[in-house]
Amino acid sequence: MTNMLFGVIGGLGLFLFGMGLMSDAIKSIAGSRMKQFLTALTRKRLVAVLLGALATMLVQSSSATTVMTVGFVNAGLLTLRQALCVVLGANVGTTVTAWLVSMFGFGTFRINMYALPLVGIGFFISILARRSRNRNLGKVMLGFGLLFIGINFLQETFAPIKDSPGAQQLLITLSSYPLLALLAGTLLTVLMQSSSASIMVIQVLALQGAFGTDWPVVLNLVIPFILGDNIGTTITAQLAASRASRNARRTAMGHTVFNVIGVLYIMPFVWMGVFGQFISWLTPWELTRATIMADMAAANTLLKVVNTALFLPMIGALEALVIRILPVKPHEAEEKPVVLEEHLLDAPTLAFQQVTYELLRMVEISGKAADRAIAGLLNNDPERLKSVRKKEQQTDEFQYEITTYLSRLARGPLTRELSAEIPVLLHTVNDLERIGDLAVNIAEVAERKIAQNIAFSEEAMSEAQELYDMIMQMFEHVHASLQNGENEHASKAIEVENRLNVLQVELRKNHVRRMGDHRCSAEAGLIFIDLVDNVEKIGDHLTNIAQSVIGGLQWEHHESVPR
Repeated sequence: MTNMLFGVIGGLGLFLFGMGLMSDAIKSIAGSRMKQFLTALTRKRLVAVLLGALATMLVQSSSATTVMTVGFVNAGLLTLRQALCVVLGANVGTTVTAWLVSMFGFGTFRINMYALPLVGIGFFISILARRSRNRNLGKVMLGFGLLFIGINFLQETFAPIKDSPGAQQLLITLSSYPLLALLAGTLLTVLMQSSSASIMVIQVLALQGAFGTDWPVVLNLVIPFILGDNIGTTITAQLAASRASRNARRTAMGHTVFNVIGVLYIMPFVWMGVFGQFISWLTPWELTRATIMADMAAANTLLKVVNTALFLPMIGALEALVIRILPVKPHEAEEKPVVLEEHLLDAPTLAFQQVTYELLRMVEISGKAADRAIAGLLNNDPERLKSVRKKEQQTDEFQYEITTYLSRLARGPLTRELSAEIPVLLHTVNDLERIGDLAVNIAEVAERKIAQNIAFSEEAMSEAQELYDMIMQMFEHVHASLQNGENEHASKAIEVENRLNVLQVELRKNHVRRMGDHRCSAEAGLIFIDLVDNVEKIGDHLTNIAQSVIGGLQWEHHESVPR
């Protein structure tokens, strides 16, 4: 038992390490091309499926492709429907590993005989090659060799099972209850975080006679494990999307729903033995010990190809289902632009009014970010600081959505006045996004202050409070000037900024004096100066916005920002 346990741990470790090394190296070689594959030509469903399959074949990991797709959705590079099509393709592409294991691992051409030379050659290429591409090719060879050395270890580890009636009976008993086998396959994949690895383990167990030697029966016994693997593999994308955007979480949920439904409708055919019989009929070879792994690979491929073929025409229904499962919550409507309607692009005046609404909301969000960052620093309040990064991410989202909308608007027919406003609006959006970044800078300074237990002197606290009050006044004036199109509020914002500039010079002098009098530590002084610098920069960006209003932007009057 000890030898078997160590063999399993070591063999799996080598397999997963080799696969990860090979996957990372291939992604380094073809990573940029893969991004192009996933972001280009995805308007056509079939092309998106093929791209997802190709990307997964390249990196040998459906989880990698799915997680990458979730990231693209989160970044706004793919729509939910496009992403779901890519995920369907990723499910097909991941079947390649099972074929590699069955064809090269233990077939006529036993690649494990050449695994050690591959490891040696790959290692030396990876450390001696001058070009990064060649070093990555060496890592691919190294990873490929380690992968099959790991499989060979597992083969030798599981070999005694064929002579252990107790172990065989346990696995056969487990597999005799398809639901238990399904759950076992799911759990195995969740634990390994690799569908390819879990299927490989079941393939090797079957090869070594762990489920008996009546091969048609064995095939029926192991298929539920493969079905469970299809469910377990979705957990990686769910974890990756746990803190991502709503559409990113929907993409991960679509992956889970697709695989679960695919398993549910195929299970009755597995119970009746029809699915296994069909695989035996479909494959041109006789089902024996030498071909059981290939039949399992064929079962895995058929399941995923059929599921993809069935779901692709119904991708709209799958999209609607995951939207229903993960609807937009009321508070999320405040986190991204919601009134940038595409059908108003042909009505530029109304479209500009929509942009105005969202800019006002962006001012509010960036103001909250600055408010919580500065207040969190003054009060040593970690809870306030936690929300600053979320607010900054919202400003990034607003920047992307508004910039995209304005770019599309600029391609249509516009009056000379409206055309002149677009660059100014874009600068305003960028100013507000930059304020979010500066708020994060202040939050990081505050976290350092709390972590090092640094305290400001009373005089420094009073001055920092004055900074806080002045910058909040600027936000109020800028918001009012944008909402009402009034030069008066814009001028007041600029007046406050002028006072802020004078104040920050005075605060620097006071800071130097306090340090000279030993009333302030060097650490506290650095944090104080960082605060002053970042607040002054926020004031500069708010001044840019106020000046754009004074410059004559044609803002419509709005009583309130819609929610």
